[in-house]
Amino acid sequence: MTGSERATMEMAMGAPTPVVSVKPVVLPAPGRGEDLRVRVSAPTTGRELPVIVFSHGFGSSLDGYGPLADFWAAHGFVVIQPTHLDSRTVGLPPDDPRTPRIWRFRVEDMKRVLDGLDLLEAAVPGLGGRLDRSRIAAAGHSFGGQTAGILLGLRVLDPESGQGEDLSDSRVTAGVLLATAGQGGADLTPFAAERYPFMNPDFADMTTPALVIAGDRDDSPLTVRGPDWLADPYFLSPGDKSLLTLFGAEHSLGGIPGYEVKETTDENPERVALIQRLTWAYLRHALGMDDSSWSAAQKTLSESTDPLGRIESR
Repeated sequence: MTGSERATMEMAMGAPTPVVSVKPVVLPAPGRGEDLRVRVSAPTTGRELPVIVFSHGFGSSLDGYGPLADFWAAHGFVVIQPTHLDSRTVGLPPDDPRTPRIWRFRVEDMKRVLDGLDLLEAAVPGLGGRLDRSRIAAAGHSFGGQTAGILLGLRVLDPESGQGEDLSDSRVTAGVLLATAGQGGADLTPFAAERYPFMNPDFADMTTPALVIAGDRDDSPLTVRGPDWLADPYFLSPGDKSLLTLFGAEHSLGGIPGYEVKETTDENPERVALIQRLTWAYLRHALGMDDSSWSAAQKTLSESTDPLGRIESR
């Protein structure tokens, strides 16, 4: 996205508003081993604010993903970020009995956030009565992409029985899956197949509308296929989906996990800016708020003389 293209889109978005962020808000979590710590970020102005529940990648926390959370909140969304049990801030030992079910605890964390919206809303000064609870999206990066995808209908298949439980949530009506793992089985490396049995997703019932974002240089050590593996959530799921393929992007997609974080191997502020704007436009479209911004964003990208990526939809 060139400077002029970004300026055009910024006119459609309007100026960013100040953001208030509160952390940690603690939600009681019986049976989890410890309560759930959550960060809530919201614009200081506006009403009927849509909600994004964001699931972090493995090892991160409520403090991560500032480039996305701050941007979304400054442009009209309430962003809620739980800290999952795999976070480095929790320090769960590998032999902890909860470890094999981390993926399931993650999903329960997201649902606990949705169940606790009253408490979360009350914890942020001035936010009371300003949420639009009919417009809720789930988003996530990497491991968090699978977590968010489960709320959209993705099922984790048991390696032995081949069955998967429906853990989707009807309160979530749109999603954004960033650098999310593809199908399991023969597509996994032996290491991944042995260590991560939950990496066996079935996308056949992931019917909720979603934007899938993948980097064409995200050569994951978990698969034998290469970067196209990260596009499986788009190609193998039914319904209304879009795919943003980012040229030259690796797993951090230019730096979305945080500003100057060490795991970013492909730092690219322009790429991050593109993701910020396209996800904003897509979610406003998918949540039934505004179709024009998403249409304009797709058109702008397709007509660029030096695009950072491409979009396809069905």
